[in-house]
Amino acid sequence: MRGWWLPLLAVLVACGDDNGGTGTGTPPEAPNSLSSVSLDGAIALTWSDNPFQADRNLFQNYRVYTASYDLDHDQCGTDWQLEGTTVAPEFLVGALENGVSRCFSVTAFSVEGAESDRSPVRPDTPRPDARNVVLFAVQARPDVSGFRFWQDLNTDGESQSAELGLIRNGHDGSIDFFVDRDSNGDLFLTPLRPGTGVEYADDTGPVEDLTSIDFAPDQSYETSGIQAVPGFGYIFEMDGQDGFKRYGALRVTHVGQDFLIFDWAFQTDPGNPELMVASGGRLLRHTRMPS
Repeated sequence: MRGWWLPLLAVLVACGDDNGGTGTGTPPEAPNSLSSVSLDGAIALTWSDNPFQADRNLFQNYRVYTASYDLDHDQCGTDWQLEGTTVAPEFLVGALENGVSRCFSVTAFSVEGAESDRSPVRPDTPRPDARNVVLFAVQARPDVSGFRFWQDLNTDGESQSAELGLIRNGHDGSIDFFVDRDSNGDLFLTPLRPGTGVEYADDTGPVEDLTSIDFAPDQSYETSGIQAVPGFGYIFEMDGQDGFKRYGALRVTHVGQDFLIFDWAFQTDPGNPELMVASGGRLLRHTRMPS
């Protein structure tokens, strides 16, 4: 079993010797916190604006850096590179490969040319997603009632777009789940493929968006059907058939009599439970779970 801990306000001391603080003159404060949102081929970063708020006359802009990340050893690489600059406390890092983790950090730059220390370092992993997918109840349209997050159709161990978000017959034993309708007319997300389970992302109520589902906790997942409720989020744990689990997120946006509509995300990195956003300042335990 491979695992990692992410203390998100003081993470990864071994992320390189260069910690900012360059240039002459008085450097601004370093950003106090850094948060991220995992997107499809991108990572959205936001951070505390304290360098600007502390001295608006000294502040010039922010610099956003990225480096490689060794997931198994919980360590950033030393290959830090500048992604861009911005005056706002937010930045979208694009053109990233899904399933490949990166480290992110931000500094503040002064009008005198001095650079602050780095913000807390944040690892994140982009992953594919899709919106407004329609599945019918198996009783109404069995041919379009089943769903598989990913199937390695060409057996290369990689996730291509044509292998993701597959709509199948609800009686196909290779699907992750199908939509079932009970005698009361309620629709259920019912796991089918061996090794697949599901749980509510938040058992206290709806989630605001797909981006509200952060990571898949290490817990038991139900193999029986779970009711589809508009606004609720769901986490699927699946057997990757390669020694590691796979994780998917789903948020239902509409439930009708015969069909439902949902958004989904899937983490292509084997065993990585990170799905979407996690706020800075939390301590999250991420564990790679072998099948």
